[in-house]
Order: sequence, then C-alpha cells, then structure tokens
Amino acid sequence: KAASFCSDCFVTSHLNPMKTGRLYEATQDELKAAYRRLCMLYHPDKHRDPELKRQAEQLFNLVHEAYEVLRDPQARAIYDIYGKRGLDVEGWEVVERKRTPAEIREEYERLQKEREERRLQQRTNPKGTISVGIDATDLFDQYEEDYEDVGGGVPHVEINKMHISQSIEAPLTTKDTAILSGSLSTHNGNGGGSINLALRRVTSAKGWGEVELGAGDTQGPLLGLKIFRNLTPRFFVTAQCGLQFSSRGVRPGVTTVLARHLDKNTMGYLQWRWGIQSSMNTSIVRDTKSSHFTFAMQLGIPHTFMMMSYQYKFQDDDQTKIKGSVKSGFFGTVVEYGAERKISRHSVLGATVSVGVPQGVSLKIKLNRASQTYFFPIHLTDQILPSAVFYATVGPLVFYLAIQQLIIRPYVRAQKEEDLEKQQESSASNIARKKQEAEAAVLLMQESVRRIIETEESRMGLIILNAWYGKFVTDNSRKHERAKVIDVTVPLQCLVKDSKLILTEATKSGLPGFYDPCVGEEKSLKVLYQFRGVMHQVLSGDSEPLRIPKQSHRIDADT
Repeated sequence: KAASFCSDCFVTSHLNPMKTGRLYEATQDELKAAYRRLCMLYHPDKHRDPELKRQAEQLFNLVHEAYEVLRDPQARAIYDIYGKRGLDVEGWEVVERKRTPAEIREEYERLQKEREERRLQQRTNPKGTISVGIDATDLFDQYEEDYEDVGGGVPHVEINKMHISQSIEAPLTTKDTAILSGSLSTHNGNGGGSINLALRRVTSAKGWGEVELGAGDTQGPLLGLKIFRNLTPRFFVTAQCGLQFSSRGVRPGVTTVLARHLDKNTMGYLQWRWGIQSSMNTSIVRDTKSSHFTFAMQLGIPHTFMMMSYQYKFQDDDQTKIKGSVKSGFFGTVVEYGAERKISRHSVLGATVSVGVPQGVSLKIKLNRASQTYFFPIHLTDQILPSAVFYATVGPLVFYLAIQQLIIRPYVRAQKEEDLEKQQESSASNIARKKQEAEAAVLLMQESVRRIIETEESRMGLIILNAWYGKFVTDNSRKHERAKVIDVTVPLQCLVKDSKLILTEATKSGLPGFYDPCVGEEKSLKVLYQFRGVMHQVLSGDSEPLRIPKQSHRIDADT
C-alpha cells in the first residue's frame, strides 16, 4: 500500500530503487536521495508563474508527506496495513507505538483471521447435489431382426432415477453449528426422502464432536454420534457410530478412520466399518500441484476390491485435468477415463467414460457451479460395444467445443467487458484527478528536462525521442479496437540520469507524470530513443523492469 500511497504523489519510481517493486525494501539512503531529487524538481520557489507555483506546492507537499511516512519504519508498517487512515491519531491507537513493524503485521494478521472466521460463521454455506440418471441403452442394444418391429423405429431414452440433496449450516455460537440436510430419491417409480439435523461443537483446537438425528419414509429414525480428534500434528482419527431404527429392529453401525501425513503431499488412511456392510479399507492419497494419485484396497462383505486412479493437472488458466482409474473386485472390473475444465469463474465441467464388466458402458457428466453439483450419469449399453465407447468419448468432446465457441466464450467475453466497464466507471473520478496531477507534473518538469537534454546531447548520451504508455493494438484481428495511449516522453526523459534509465518491476502508472489511460486493460510502454547517435526502440510490459540503453534495442540501418 505504500506503493499506492506514493503513486498518488508521483514518487513511486524515485522512492523505489529496488527491483522487486516493494517500497519497504528500499534503504534510508536511497529514500533520502530520491526525496532530495523530487524536492528540487517540485520546489515552489523555482516557478514564477502563479498557476505553476500553486501546482508545484501541492506536489511538493505530497512528496514531503510520503517521505515522512516512508522514513519511519513504524509509520510505514502501519500504512501498509491500515492505509492512510491508520496514520491519523485514531489509527495510532490500533497498535502500541513500541511494537516493531513485524509485530504490527503479525497483530494485523491475527485480527484479520478473527474477522474472517466471524464472517464465515455468519454464512449458511449451502451445498446441494442434483443427480439425474438417464437410460439410453436403446440406442445401442438392438433387438434381433425378428423383433425389429417391436417398439417402433425411434430409440427410447428415459430418465430412470433422480436424486436431490441439500444442506445448510447455521452458526449458533463461536463453537456451535447446526447443520440441516435433506434428500429425495426415486428409481424406476419408487422413491423416498429423509431429513437430518446435526449439532456440531468445537471442543478444542484439536477436535470437535457431532450429534445427528434423522428420519425418513424408507428408513426409520436415525441416531448418530461423530467425533474428530487431532492426536498429533500429523495424525488424526475420526470415529462414528449410529443406530438405525426400523420395523426389522435396531441396526447398529460403527466406522473408524485413522489418517496420517506420510509426507507434505501424501496421506495414508485406514478405515474399519462394522454393521450392515462390514469392511476394512486402506488407501494412500498423494496430491501435488501437478497430479493426484490414489491407491485403495478393501476387504469386506459384500464388496471387496482394489482401485488405482491418477489425475494430471495442467498448469493453465482453465485448470484442465485429465484422469483415469481402474477398479477390480468381486463385482467385476471397471475402467474409467475423463477430463474436467473450468468454463467460467465459478463453474467446472467434467465428463467421464466408464467401461466395465458386467456394468457395460456409461457416460457421466458433472457440472460444479459454486457449491452446487449437477450430475448426469447416462447408461449407454449393458455390453462393451466399440460404437458405444467411441460415441461416449468423442460425443462430449465435440459438444463441448461447440458450446465453448457458441456460448461459453461469448458469455465470458461479455462478462469481462461488463466488469471492465464497471471498474472504469467506479474509478473515473480518481483517474481524472490523476490525469490532472500528471499534466501538472509534466509542466513542472519542462525546465529540468531541458537541462537534462542539453547535458545528454553534449555527451552523446540518452535522448528520449518518443514514449507512449497504454494499450497498443498490434493484432490485425483487433483492428476495430482503439488504441488508448498517453505521451510520456517528458516524464521519461526526466528520469534519465547519467545516460541511464532504470524502471523497476512495478506498474508504470505510478511514475511521475504518468496515469492509467485504460483501467483494467493490459498496458505497455513503447520507447523510441537515441544513444550515441544511434536509434533504439523497445516495447516493455506494464510491470516488467526496464533498463536502457541496451544493445538489443538498436534499430539496424538496413531495416
């Protein structure tokens, strides 16, 4: 924030000689040298014109105010954390003056964490799932020729099952939370529903406990208890027991999970379940930035299996992932492969093809929208048919590419344009003020720039011939867009010292005499300069460091 504070008074580049672009890393000597240079540039006594004198006095006061903050480590730390308001008398009361900058930042992070926790407690955190099962086996499983006339020639596709579930959380106190959930299901005309209420209490920093009550029309009342506990920083245990009441009597169930961090990216799990479907399960999960691997093995009644899955994560903006898995057990063998991709800011779309014996071929489409999940399992055939596998693989890909071109990209583009327009409208008054200050600074620089040019010409040094900052349109496909640039020749020449110009890794809109001509859009700095009588040219990104002159910038005479 110190950077934004100083950009208001046009001193970012001078008070920030560090390449990182972080003001608080500059030494006191560097800050003092930059302060003296700006004072010489904006001193009111150097200007006789009343209007220039008034503008110089305003900029001179801003430079002095910024320097007073940056020279004091405590004031600088308070401004970085609390902003300009923190520098007032009331702001100083937030923390003790005797604290070091590190202690001030630590205190702020603690308070920030507490505020974040309170904010999260006020949210209901709704979660929901809608699943629609589709039976499309009539597309591939055809009758023999003797029965071709049965049912007509149009394949029959139907919805054979549906499931809807929803849950919300309601914080009661800082330690207590109520969770209400419900579900409705139907399969081939038969269905039912249930509702559950859970009360969770955080007993300590190491664990919590939960009591659950439930009821439904297909199953009787449910009473459950769940406990979570961190035994060590790398080891935790979860225990759950329940009593299901029905017309057949009381059916108890117990589940225990032991988990341990094997290393930074790997977890090991051991699960034991006793009840209607007793089993023992062990699994290893490794999750890194680029991949996710799972291996699981279960011994149980009636399901015993071994499973292995791998997921590769592409390092792109769309968070693309491809995955594959193999699962084999007493029930048969299933091979699955698929992919998922982020299609908007809050939406992720995925598709998985499942091929197995005796299950057949299925296509599973899943859409995650914020905390809501929409799941569409499509059963294609009871047999393993090459045609079903082909269409299940190629069909979703073609469909996605079509939707991407016709719907998703136009929608995202329109959304970005709308957000950009809102951002520009909200910052219009601020940009107008920055523009006025930049123009005033350029007028005050004229005399200094004249002397710098004379000095550089006498030594055949660095002369800035033309410099433009803003949005350049170089792509032929974007010719309809209008370039949005400002002339920054004078401000850049003013920064030249000893035939060198050095800009650090920070946005250039905060440089003296600069302002942002296109808020929210990608910007560049284009410079045409002369050094040793030879023409040079360079195009630099907004936040890229720049150092001139350079041999690589030279314009060949042949071109």
